[in-house]
Amino acid sequence: MAAKGGLGSGLGALFDDNTTDTTASQTLRISEIEPNRSQPRKNFDDETISALADSIKQHGILQPLLVRPYGNGYQIVAGERRWRAARMLGMSEVPVQIKDLTDSEAMQIALIENLQRENLNPIEEAQGYYELTENYGMTQEEISKIVGRSRSAVTNALRLLSLPEEVRTMLEDGELTVGHAKALLSFDNDYDMIVAARKACGGKMTVRALEKMAQNAGKPEKEVTNEKVDNYFKEMEIGLHEALGRKVRVEYGKNKGALILEFYDKEDLSELAERLTH
Repeated sequence: MAAKGGLGSGLGALFDDNTTDTTASQTLRISEIEPNRSQPRKNFDDETISALADSIKQHGILQPLLVRPYGNGYQIVAGERRWRAARMLGMSEVPVQIKDLTDSEAMQIALIENLQRENLNPIEEAQGYYELTENYGMTQEEISKIVGRSRSAVTNALRLLSLPEEVRTMLEDGELTVGHAKALLSFDNDYDMIVAARKACGGKMTVRALEKMAQNAGKPEKEVTNEKVDNYFKEMEIGLHEALGRKVRVEYGKNKGALILEFYDKEDLSELAERLTH
């Protein structure tokens, strides 16, 4: 199979839930199998592997690993987490399906298997999409169909790779959400992105607050101050509306303002006056 031109019908069928694989599964000794060092998932959470091991101990390995002949043994194409969990349990053999795949085919399947079925962190996911486009010539539309994501989701994921390295690390470690990362992309330069990311990491700032910071970046100080004043009066309107149960409008000018309260009849006005004077 050529490196360019997408998956083709053969590889695509591997990810069709209604396809019956014609290759019968068998078992191999764990010692005969090695992981693929080039696979997209770089981080394996020990706690997650342990939980998977508990499930395998109770139910067995329900889905065989996909492997290919490699050197004097076999290389994992899909299913490394199951292999790691089986080793944790001290199992000597695991069920496998053996397919004779080229390096290109094996890499594409490994990428797509992870993107479809594993919880990759946002940067690993973006790097997977990037490799499918750059090394295997797949379009974003083709990727979206194969991995079950929207075209815009693939595009937005790829944009994360343009973040500064420090910010990408925060995103990988879960200190920032994808929402935070998208807001950071609105800043004009890497320095501002990093400064804002440090302020927001660990849940210290909401996505909305970060979006506002991005909007104000580069604005004159006076303009930013005026926006804060506007927000203050809007918040006062909302607070008074909730407290008094009626429409409230705050009007303000250079050195003075007016508070306008709605009332419905004499009795309502009398009740409002009493509430305001007590």
